[in-house]
Formats: sequence, structure tokens, C-alpha cells
Amino acid sequence: MYSRRMYQTATYWAPGAVDGFGNVAFSAPATMLVRWENKNELFIGPQGIEETSSAVVYVSESVANQGFLYLGTSAALDPREVEDAREIRGKAVSPNLTNTQTIV
Repeated sequence: MYSRRMYQTATYWAPGAVDGFGNVAFSAPATMLVRWENKNELFIGPQGIEETSSAVVYVSESVANQGFLYLGTSAALDPREVEDAREIRGKAVSPNLTNTQTIV
């Protein structure tokens, strides 16, 4: 149901290895269909602290915390250099009502 309503294209950079200086490397950018909603929503972050998001994004594929999403298409290799690219700080996964599809 949700995947049929994903008409927006986003670019995703998956987090990779951390170098000796604590910097995260990222995979090559990949595009996916999403449903992007610019809205603030409270959530519990990876450290167990309440945070506020600036967007809620329903994705058609699995994503990882510390990865980045950008609404649109980008060929940039480092998402931190893309204006409006946002770090994934929390995610939730649940089945739909008939348990035939997972909503990410």
C-alpha cells in the first residue's frame, strides 16, 4: 500500500567504515522511491535521548542510521557536502495490517 504511494525520488548514501580519525565513509549514492514529509516529530535517538526530526521519510528499501537521505537526485560522493541532505538518526520498521509488506 505505501510503496504504491511513493512518487518522490531520494538519494541515499549508506554509512561505511570509520577511518582512524573517526570519519565515516559513505557508499556511492543510490536513488530510491520515497514518501517525504517535512514535519517535526519527536523520537528516541540511538543514544536513548529524545530528539526532534525535521522530516519523516517512508522508504522503499532498507536504510541505516548514520546514512544520509536527500530529496532529489545527487551524484555527490559525500552527502555532507549536499545542501539539505539529512542524516538518518532514527528509524522504525513495522508490518502493514495484513502482514504482507514491511513499512520502513
